[in-house]
Amino acid sequence: MKEISIYIHIPFCIRKCNYCDFISFSDMNDKIPKYVKSIKAELELYKEKLHDYTIKTIFIGGGTPSSIDGRYIYDILDYLYGNLTISKYPEVTIEANPGTLDREKVRIYKEAGINRVSMGVQSFNDNILKYIGRIHKAEDVYESYSLLRKEGFENINMDLIFGLPNQTLNDVLFSIREAVNLGVEHISHYSLIIEEGTKFYELYKAGKLNLPDEDEERIMYHRATEYLIESGFNHYEISNYALPGFECKHNLVYWDLLPYLGIGLGSHSYMGNKRFYNTSNIDNYIEKINKKELPIEGEELIDRQTAMEEFCILGIRKIKGIDKKEFKRRFNVEIEDIYDDVIKKHVGDGLLIDDGDYIRLTKRGLDLSNLVEIDFLK
Repeated sequence: MKEISIYIHIPFCIRKCNYCDFISFSDMNDKIPKYVKSIKAELELYKEKLHDYTIKTIFIGGGTPSSIDGRYIYDILDYLYGNLTISKYPEVTIEANPGTLDREKVRIYKEAGINRVSMGVQSFNDNILKYIGRIHKAEDVYESYSLLRKEGFENINMDLIFGLPNQTLNDVLFSIREAVNLGVEHISHYSLIIEEGTKFYELYKAGKLNLPDEDEERIMYHRATEYLIESGFNHYEISNYALPGFECKHNLVYWDLLPYLGIGLGSHSYMGNKRFYNTSNIDNYIEKINKKELPIEGEELIDRQTAMEEFCILGIRKIKGIDKKEFKRRFNVEIEDIYDDVIKKHVGDGLLIDDGDYIRLTKRGLDLSNLVEIDFLK
């Protein structure tokens, strides 16, 4: 059978963070029961289409999935396991914020089949956490982490952000060291991006956001990377690090341009050379589902040229780079026949390395990856 991954979006949260531009709401808890019912109904609408697929990964993201009652999460996964074909050893991830977990909720997650938890930590500095709008403190991280370990979770990721307002290199390295010392299996270390529509965007436009300069931000990235590699982590994607065997299988589906189905508000999917996405209006979403209609708002056919471009742009994000043999297998052409000028240009300027099997970014290329990605667009 063919394999596919499923993403499920839970848009509810306790408070929207100052940097967040994801589809999330802190004032719509009254809609949770109807929304969860709609999630299961949307899965039902895809049931026939998924008949020929085995689900290899499930990722429940948000929003803050851990902010809603654990029984809702159980119900969604119970539907999946009861009605669709799940692989023998699936990776099942839920995003959770420190301070939103308790023993009962964590036990429900375990009972539901969740085996990986991604904690939105962002920083271990309480002053920074308060400034960026997080609802938790550092002590909540330690408590939530301990709770997960006591209940038997053996695959935990922590999300951390660098380049935050008022953040120093020491702050960044302290947070990285704390996560490593706790014993997490995976760390996602993201650079802050100022997105339109966020509180930080308004402060930035007003000149009131004290951000590290570009050189400081790059030092934060490279020093953190060096420490993680020295600590035994595999740097396998620009922003992701894992102990051996703990790479996020779900995210690799995106970077390898493999099929995935997005369920819920604003979710994106890639199936059968088509990319499509759901409405971002919660009332419209629920209404469509009630009418037994898929809540798709837009779609795009991915032709061969676009697929090649995306394969390269996503592939270059992986530290091992673009797999030349896989390119040939998928597109029946050597990558040099299409992108020889791009490859030679960036090998020449020191941004790419071509070792014969993979084309990957150099250390300098990691800082200027956007320049390389743009050139793969024909």
